[in-house]
Amino acid sequence: MSTAFIYSEKLGSYYYGKGHPMKPLRLTLTYELITALGLSELPDSVILPARRATTEELLLFHTRKYIDIINEADTGVIPLDGQAHGIGAGDNPVFNGLYDWSCLSTGASVQAAELVASGEVDRAFNISGGLHHAMPARASGFCYFNDAAIAIQKLVELGARVAYVDIDAHHGDGVEYAFYETDRVLTISLHESGQWLFPGTGAVTDRGMNRYKGYALNMPFPPETCDTEFVDAFMEIVPDALEKFAPDVLVTQLGVDTFYTDPITHLNLSTNGFEAMVRFFAETGLPWVGLGGGGYNMSNVARAWALTWAIMNGTDVPDSIPKEYLETNFEFFYSDKLRDPKSTHGMAGKDKREIEHDVEYLKREVLPLIQGPQK
Repeated sequence: MSTAFIYSEKLGSYYYGKGHPMKPLRLTLTYELITALGLSELPDSVILPARRATTEELLLFHTRKYIDIINEADTGVIPLDGQAHGIGAGDNPVFNGLYDWSCLSTGASVQAAELVASGEVDRAFNISGGLHHAMPARASGFCYFNDAAIAIQKLVELGARVAYVDIDAHHGDGVEYAFYETDRVLTISLHESGQWLFPGTGAVTDRGMNRYKGYALNMPFPPETCDTEFVDAFMEIVPDALEKFAPDVLVTQLGVDTFYTDPITHLNLSTNGFEAMVRFFAETGLPWVGLGGGGYNMSNVARAWALTWAIMNGTDVPDSIPKEYLETNFEFFYSDKLRDPKSTHGMAGKDKREIEHDVEYLKREVLPLIQGPQK
């Protein structure tokens, strides 16, 4: 098994602005923790420099006018039509290097997809990717270019059937939008219910259009959902969906804003539930493109994605974060433990019944619609 980690030091150097939840520095912290844990020099594994996406690659999902507007915003000045395209304030500010940052994170995802599609590696990981909210002509939810949609479209053009599984706290709306009317891509999103959290979409009944019903699956969860309930629902849905669809390539969005210490969401997962799902992805044996995603507690991001990289390589790591790393980055970590304590509590009552109801709906009404490749 061979793996590639796609990275550039530049990715962690950009700045969304004071007080903004999205902090690219989290990428630097992750890479440095991976290095401190001895995971940057594994056999059959390479660390590759990220490349910028080309205009032609960006056009696989975005409009040319929108690409030009993001390019204009690279100076940190709001373009004339910026706000009409979701750019300039709040979630999606302009900042110096915006276009460069967006092209680099997107190019890294396309690069990962190409490496896996060609068979050069079995698994590739771009921690700067997974920016799943961007639409063809609009920035959304801290996302400017939708690297996941572009990478998947690239895989489709190369002849692959792709399964996309998104475990971020926020619904993967931009990726779902891109492939809502096709049977070449299966999109699965497990997320906090849009009743409580941005972007307000991803109802369990949203399942694709017309003859493509069944190729979009959504599993929304109520606030306070814990490891047990989230992972149990995942295991009830995802394995069967992948078996029925029989993809050539698996693409995963591995957001960690589901964790109980994340400052902007309301779920109660930990590294334990997260690791269980990542281990499942590894056990499928499918060619695998891993992408980052949300995560606004810096410790959670670094720890979870370091664990992901270990799992992708079939290796294990100790429970303790190296002392030298902690001494340099102590302000971001509340513990010297790589993994969270085991969860001992679950849910009961109406919320648990709601999850069970939605799982049964998906098993009854959506999973049977999925078909494998036609001979």
